[in-house]
Amino acid sequence: MSEDPTEARLAAGPPLRAWQRRALTKYLTQKPRDFLAVATPGAGKTTFGLRVARELLDDRTVEQITVVAPTEHLKHQWAEAAARVGISLDSRFSNAAGQTSSDYHGVVITYAQIAAHPSRHRVRTENRRTLVILDEIHHGGDAKSWGEAIREAFDDATRRLALTGTPFRSDDSPIPFVTYEPEPGGNQRSKADHTYGYANALKDGVVRPVVFLAYSGQASWRTSAGEEFTARLGEPLSAEHTARAWRTALDPHGDWIPAVLAAAHTRLGQLRKSGVPDAGGLVIATDQTTARDYAELLESITGKHPTVVLSDDPKASSRIAEFSASDDEWMVAVRMVSEGVDVPRLAVGVYATSSSTPLFFAQAIGRFVRSRRPGETASVFLPSVPVLLDLASQMETERDHVLGKPHRESDGLDDALLIDANKQKDEPGEEERGFQSLHADAELDQVIFDGSSFGTATFAGSAEEEDYLGLPGLLDADQVRALLRKRQDEQVTTRSAPAPAPASTEPGRVGTGENLHALRRELNTLVAMHHQRTGKPHGLVHNELRSRLGGPPTALATADQLKERISALREWR
Repeated sequence: MSEDPTEARLAAGPPLRAWQRRALTKYLTQKPRDFLAVATPGAGKTTFGLRVARELLDDRTVEQITVVAPTEHLKHQWAEAAARVGISLDSRFSNAAGQTSSDYHGVVITYAQIAAHPSRHRVRTENRRTLVILDEIHHGGDAKSWGEAIREAFDDATRRLALTGTPFRSDDSPIPFVTYEPEPGGNQRSKADHTYGYANALKDGVVRPVVFLAYSGQASWRTSAGEEFTARLGEPLSAEHTARAWRTALDPHGDWIPAVLAAAHTRLGQLRKSGVPDAGGLVIATDQTTARDYAELLESITGKHPTVVLSDDPKASSRIAEFSASDDEWMVAVRMVSEGVDVPRLAVGVYATSSSTPLFFAQAIGRFVRSRRPGETASVFLPSVPVLLDLASQMETERDHVLGKPHRESDGLDDALLIDANKQKDEPGEEERGFQSLHADAELDQVIFDGSSFGTATFAGSAEEEDYLGLPGLLDADQVRALLRKRQDEQVTTRSAPAPAPASTEPGRVGTGENLHALRRELNTLVAMHHQRTGKPHGLVHNELRSRLGGPPTALATADQLKERISALREWR
């Protein structure tokens, strides 16, 4: 019986993961001109793309390869990966030169390079049979001119292979060379030729389980009009107050971010001691100014200066490569490390940025999911604001790009207010000149894993927080889930036990601070238990108590107000 030729070709090359093998079989069998492969970050899209390139070069379907990447750093990363499988790509190709050595199989360029001179790339594509690999193809819709330039440059390509881990956008800019199908209501939805989502990749052990540690706390700020506001991160707030509280928490001169950085460093140390000795951490900052400030905070916490990567630094790519090859602990960056950058040892993240779109969030979390060996887990620390908690809970949701979707703003994922709240300090408006962050304390609000919430609210630095920061470094998904349930049950049991009588009952005297702390702790325990019964978020329960009984946030409440809330909550069902 003769062997299937496609199977023979698959067996002849380097070993492939199961999803790559299925996608390649489909590709070689169907021989499509356009093919969209959607695979979760860390699953191996680059490996799949280069295997397709190798096959098409070997059977002379194409004569040259053009890879299009979002950033300069990714250009060099693609070229290095291609060299390992015998494909030579020129990652230093320039529009000015317009050509490269015949020793290369092709070039790697950025979307910006194409937009700057699409006709030059069209000529290159027309002159020789070309496979175009469009990495993170959703960038093709970043601007009307970009989409038009990509179509002009590659309309005559022999083959086009589009790759992405996030096949969606928050606008109606169509993604070039992607098929859209009509759906009820008149919208159009993007259609992938092969999809491999996070849920399947986690089941196959291709990616790591990600544990999200969400930190809330009281945030206080003063507006340009002199008004002072206090709000708790995670409580239902107006969009403006959410943005202001979020900004206050991320202020490097406040108390929230140092506490969260210290907790993240404790977690990193635990991973390094318990099975992942080279584990690295990444802080994703909103802008360059805060990135530098966070680096100073980390240095004061760890005693070591972290690697700092800024987008306008000509040495940014080399800094990332050096960090990846080292066993240094921390790197701080703005947006450029959020997508496609391959630093497999990253295992702890701090999401210290104001960006709230599903696209950016998915790309950022994608930096931590790449699996190297069985049992490695990732931990990401983030502010306890509803939009991020929702995105963290929907890690396994597969999204498509929908054109014509009405009322996008109703998704609650518009960054406009957050961008306004985080304007560059060298471009202050009247409001920004007067805005002042006053204070924000940090409190571990909940732990999110596999769409479920675990834990009881506890102050940063507490023994309860330490329970979660001290999770073993090597656990599979089932073990993570079981251990989180066990930790939560233990905490609820401990907190439900009667509190010892205070040493002094004289009001306003010795023991007042200790008494307030005990009452807050008891209230938070009851809130957590109510959350377990009803599914209501902790912040919503606190907010309902305040609505019914009045009074300030928990951190500012008197002992009598706290007792009243405790008494009321005990009667709720």
